[in-house]
Amino acid sequence: MKVSNEKTCMQFSIRRPKLPSSETHPEENMYKKLDVSTWLNHLNESGQVEEEYKLRKAIFFGGIDVSIRGEVWPFLLRYYSHESTSEEREALRAQKRREYSEIQQKRLSMTPEEQREFWRHVQFTVDKDVVRTDRSNQFFRGEDNPNVESMRRILLNYAVYNPTIGYSQGMSDLVAPILAEVLDESDTFWCFVGLMQNTIFVSSPRDEDMEKQLLYLRELLRLTHLRFYQHLVSLGEDGLQMLFCHRWILLCFKREFPDAEALRMWEACWAHYQTDYFHLFICVAIVVIYGDDVIEQQLATDQMLLHFGNLAMHMNGELVLRKARSLLYQFRLLPRIPCSLHDLCKLCGTGMWDSGYIPAVECTGHHPESESCPYGGTMEAPSPKSVVEGKKGQKTREVFNFRK
Repeated sequence: MKVSNEKTCMQFSIRRPKLPSSETHPEENMYKKLDVSTWLNHLNESGQVEEEYKLRKAIFFGGIDVSIRGEVWPFLLRYYSHESTSEEREALRAQKRREYSEIQQKRLSMTPEEQREFWRHVQFTVDKDVVRTDRSNQFFRGEDNPNVESMRRILLNYAVYNPTIGYSQGMSDLVAPILAEVLDESDTFWCFVGLMQNTIFVSSPRDEDMEKQLLYLRELLRLTHLRFYQHLVSLGEDGLQMLFCHRWILLCFKREFPDAEALRMWEACWAHYQTDYFHLFICVAIVVIYGDDVIEQQLATDQMLLHFGNLAMHMNGELVLRKARSLLYQFRLLPRIPCSLHDLCKLCGTGMWDSGYIPAVECTGHHPESESCPYGGTMEAPSPKSVVEGKKGQKTREVFNFRK
């Protein structure tokens, strides 16, 4: 993007960046897309998934072939347990189908007053959203499409099932791709329940959830792209709110990339490989690859929003994914991490520091309700430009200087 000297007119141009091999994850290109034969190799005779961690790693790097998404996604979304047998899954499906029917019956049995309240707080918005969600997808195209009605029922029933969350705009964008791949209303409903319960990468109606995401993202930018972070700081509170990336997080990159690339990102996030917050590394990758104009032209907050908005559907999703995987790899090599990012990989379980290399925690000093760091972090500040010994003697860029 170029800005004229008078800064009265902005011209946008999309750069076509490339990622040098030196900036990619060392295991990049080692995994092929998970196809039918590879998937079956992960199942034993009873239909149980063996070596779950290896499966998640394969999906993280290679993705899933479209032909088996409907079978594999329910595992990633924790509808099916990896330990379950084929027979147990069929029994579970029958049980969950009965439960889904009961939830729907509860909705249909509301009193007239309850129905009015439900229409006002939930159904009015759902009815408005579903008719304009993924209409370019053949699965939802055309008038009186039964799949649109199925999506509508799923969302209305979810609001009854979980009234605390109810319905918020953006949920239809999450349900639609699942329904189009799973092809069963009840199964899709329970996959969506798993998505909302177990995946941080969701449309969140709560301000505190978004603020937590932005806190992590600001810290990651401070570590990986200090110049961009400093530009945000120079813009004050408006800059640090990072309005340009709210849509990325709330709609899971669905408006930024074509469906094929966006769903590939979803799978990488759902794999929970080494972090539950891989979507934030994707956000950072977008900034690293496409954000130089922001710094060079010293764009204001509204100009930044326009810049990244104009990049939608013009970015290279595969490039962004490769950069995000590289950023996660570099994060793992840091000898010290700030305590503000201590929980970034807390929930994903085995695999985060699977090599036995565990970074020291450095306290940022921002604990208003505690005199000491709750994570046991020390206050020793690193030299911003020093290079230290990382894992197995490798040289690693220091915390504030590992971006090329």
